[in-house]
Amino acid sequence: MKQNPTRLAAAVVMCATIVLTAGTALAAGAVQLDPKLPSYERTGGVSGSLNAIGSDTLNNLMTLWAEGFGDVYPNVRIQIEGKGSSTAPPALIKSTAQLGPMSREMKSTELDQFEKTFGYKPLQIRVAIDALAVYVNKDNPLEKLTLPEVDAIFSKTRKCGHGSDVTSWGQVGVGGSLASTPISLYGRNSASGTYGYFKEIALCGGDYRNEVKEQPGSASVVQGVSEDLAGIGYSGIGYRTSGVKTVALAKAPGQPYHGTDPDTVLSGQYPLSRFLYIYVNKAPNRPMDPMIREFLRFVLSKEGQGTVIKDGYLPLSDVLVEKELAKLD
Repeated sequence: MKQNPTRLAAAVVMCATIVLTAGTALAAGAVQLDPKLPSYERTGGVSGSLNAIGSDTLNNLMTLWAEGFGDVYPNVRIQIEGKGSSTAPPALIKSTAQLGPMSREMKSTELDQFEKTFGYKPLQIRVAIDALAVYVNKDNPLEKLTLPEVDAIFSKTRKCGHGSDVTSWGQVGVGGSLASTPISLYGRNSASGTYGYFKEIALCGGDYRNEVKEQPGSASVVQGVSEDLAGIGYSGIGYRTSGVKTVALAKAPGQPYHGTDPDTVLSGQYPLSRFLYIYVNKAPNRPMDPMIREFLRFVLSKEGQGTVIKDGYLPLSDVLVEKELAKLD
């Protein structure tokens, strides 16, 4: 069985895009903002309420952005609900939300449904870069896995090409008392964009094992693994805690392993790098609602991208920010 070339190509394109557009300055492994990023400039007449419904991965970041935006505009209130990326498209379609944060791109069916309702597609804004990490307990000696091994651990279909199911830690080189211990699986529920992205890329589009303990949020996945020596799970890098560690990944046997350190993610070498998005309803050739426009300008500013770093994700470069800001006009 061979690894699915279409899905592998999609992952390569995503990583290449991050390489070409990220450009974030790095110093001794520490993330720094692109010095060319624009500072946010306050404007008049911004007040009212916004609702954001969508990604759990972006939940903390959206909350921090909303707080920072509220410091600039005290008469603005933003309500955040993060139950999963799949809740964003219907909320935008029903106009129960003006902001649709997502940890994956909208599916063609979601785009079609939106276009059927409004006559045009939603506007996609890239707002940050994430490394979707594979976590194990901090006391687990495992250091690295290939993506086919990850697939063989989490899926029942093994579409990435591993020769057999992996159900115990000894099968991936862990020795001692843990070797014969069954692997305990933690993941997200199907409403999650992280669930869909991991299924598409890490499982080569295959099906999850029935034994995966589906969690309502990213933090719950990490907490579960931190309390379970035999646990393994996947979640955004912004949810890493001291109770877990990330596993270095290789795209295939014989290829180099790469961890989740910033320079590796921004170089495109880490195989589960991805953009994070906010979708909005903007009609072509019509001005955007001022409050939505200013919130997105704040997110894409030096202040907003500084918040990205504080929350554990990677910021965009000036080049990419310019492209996203141009979409707002």
